[in-house]
Amino acid sequence: MSKILIIGACGQIGSELTHKLKEIHGSENIIASDISRSNMDIVNSGIFEILDAKDYDAVKACVEKHDIDIVYLMAAMLSGTGEKFPMKAWDLNMNSLFHVLNLAKEGVIKQIFWPSSIAVFGPTTPALETPQHTICEPTTVYGITKQTGERWCEYYHNNYGVDVRSIRYPGIISWKTMPGGGTTDYAVEIYHKAITQGSYECFLAEDTELPMMFMEDAIAATIGIMDTPSEHIKIRSSYNLAAISFTPKAIFQAIQKHIPNFSISYKPDFRQRIADSWPKSIDDSSAKTDWNWQHKFDLEKMTSEMLTQLRDKYKSTEKII
Repeated sequence: MSKILIIGACGQIGSELTHKLKEIHGSENIIASDISRSNMDIVNSGIFEILDAKDYDAVKACVEKHDIDIVYLMAAMLSGTGEKFPMKAWDLNMNSLFHVLNLAKEGVIKQIFWPSSIAVFGPTTPALETPQHTICEPTTVYGITKQTGERWCEYYHNNYGVDVRSIRYPGIISWKTMPGGGTTDYAVEIYHKAITQGSYECFLAEDTELPMMFMEDAIAATIGIMDTPSEHIKIRSSYNLAAISFTPKAIFQAIQKHIPNFSISYKPDFRQRIADSWPKSIDDSSAKTDWNWQHKFDLEKMTSEMLTQLRDKYKSTEKII
């Protein structure tokens, strides 16, 4: 059985990915790591290591200590936070990738998953049904790091045979973890506010359409691409990935079907400019063809699940309205 290391296991996607991988492979074969013990559920659920993804020697020591075969590199500084700390975002997002690519080049590890993002696209990218191969001129530090990372992933595969795999995540929506500083995070916050306050002030305009995905689909895609035989993975930069696209107004209307008195207001901030540079919808036909990707959740099904789970989550508090 392969030993798997998740770097950034306490984050939004990393935490749910860690639990799913433990369910599949057994807790003893999954090593969770992060720079701090910020998610005690992950820390207490099995083997956990404090690990700075920017420290090559520490990453290598952790890999060798646990005889790691596969690394999921989930540590990153996201779009909104990255604009506030551009050099820190570059340092974390790029150097952590180089560390695991070089470990694979040296034969220390066998396989890498590294997430890219729709942030690689920009205002010159076709906004509707954005093709797999298209113009990528990102306008954010996060997008620049992801675009650059894609090029390095493909380079390491073509020149050194590194088995690295990647998908371009759209906005990810989950009830289990709080938002992590991304431009699409309004679509998580709005459900929490609907349950706890009955109203929400959105930091994007009501007609801002963006590609989104429920966390369960994102985890399925992440594991699905890694479980696919290597010869079927034709794209070594990063695959387009899609599920649903909607606006803040549409998600508000979906919530209102369950909470009729829910209200919304709009106060766009600096993230509006970022959102305006991203696609409205994504063509993910390459992922469907190469490794049989298919999403399960639409807006209505996701909204029902989010509200049901969050009501249960807030039951033990006085926050639920």
